Amino acid sequence: MKKTGSTLILTLLMLPMAYGQIPVPPEEYKEAISFLQGNGVYDRGVMRFFEGMRDYAYSHFGPFIQDAQALACIFMLIFFSIKSYEMMVGDKKMEIMPLLRPFSLLMLTMWWGMFCRIIAFPTDLISAKTEAMFSTQNERINALRLDRAVYIIQVADKMVEYQATTELASQQAKEADKGLGTVMVDGVKGFFTDNVYGPLVQMKIRMQTNMQLLVTQLLELLAIWILRICVYFVFFIQIIYSTILVILGPFSLAVSVLPAFRDAFTTWIARFVAVNLYVGIAYLVLYVCGLMQEYAFLQEIQKYEALLDTSGGDEVLSKLAWMAGNGILSFGLVIVSFLVGAIAITTVPSISTWIISTSGVTSASATMGRTGSTLSRTASRMSVRGILGK
Repeated sequence: MKKTGSTLILTLLMLPMAYGQIPVPPEEYKEAISFLQGNGVYDRGVMRFFEGMRDYAYSHFGPFIQDAQALACIFMLIFFSIKSYEMMVGDKKMEIMPLLRPFSLLMLTMWWGMFCRIIAFPTDLISAKTEAMFSTQNERINALRLDRAVYIIQVADKMVEYQATTELASQQAKEADKGLGTVMVDGVKGFFTDNVYGPLVQMKIRMQTNMQLLVTQLLELLAIWILRICVYFVFFIQIIYSTILVILGPFSLAVSVLPAFRDAFTTWIARFVAVNLYVGIAYLVLYVCGLMQEYAFLQEIQKYEALLDTSGGDEVLSKLAWMAGNGILSFGLVIVSFLVGAIAITTVPSISTWIISTSGVTSASATMGRTGSTLSRTASRMSVRGILGK
């Protein structure tokens, strides 16, 4: 793990220096950013993994289905015995419809997989539409992310050029008031300054700028991974909850045969629908957060374009000087948008209960949310300590 972290830091630090005074080609730097930060804000491979895992529960519902069917048969006999006794003593009259309910519930256990897919069909439609919206928005964000990375490296190159020119001009100004007797010495010094001292100054300034670039990339990488962890966490608990509900759902159906637990199956349906809504709501939240991230990217790109404007004169130079003393080569809007998106995605379980009210899912989500936030805070502290330690 330490070796991987050291390799990442060295790559970020040495990539612009590997070309000396030659600017890094934009396409090559885009490939480097895609390699270091991932092929998107959300890794495509992980998202495809979650898509495939959603079908896992529907094809692996069988471990307890026979036990649930046997239990349903036993409860059905108990139910018939109770109804028969009530009719024998004259408390109830003969009614056909209440007697058909246990048979229908038992039939559902025989077609459990298909029944679960039918119940999940409306939520799957919502998920498909919101996922299409998210995919289109995510492609725009990924393109802006790479374009912004190129602007950052161009601003870094311009800062190096500006600072090196300023320092060399300052050095020459100090020696401009010498007498005519030192012309030969000045000629030698001029040759030394142009061919030796100048490149050394530029390399020193490039090292300082690369350190700013390194800190910027590390902060953005940390923000992206906080966002990814929160997103992956929501999709993962959706898979866990839906799998448990599908596998153990037949027991809820069997118990609902008894009059005392008549509402158990309807409660299961409400919870199953609420859990399946996680996917559609999550993609919708990611779409809205994507609009905010797109705005942040566009704003920062506009600011970088202003810094690269050659017709800006002294105003651009003063902005470059401010950026050089800022410590990082980012305006912070993108980093904040990632962190806000991480907070927003954790509200998916609560939003789901607004549509389908289920107290059990809410409490379970709250427990997992508290555990996940504790683990994320611990991981953030460990990562910061690791960076400072290095």
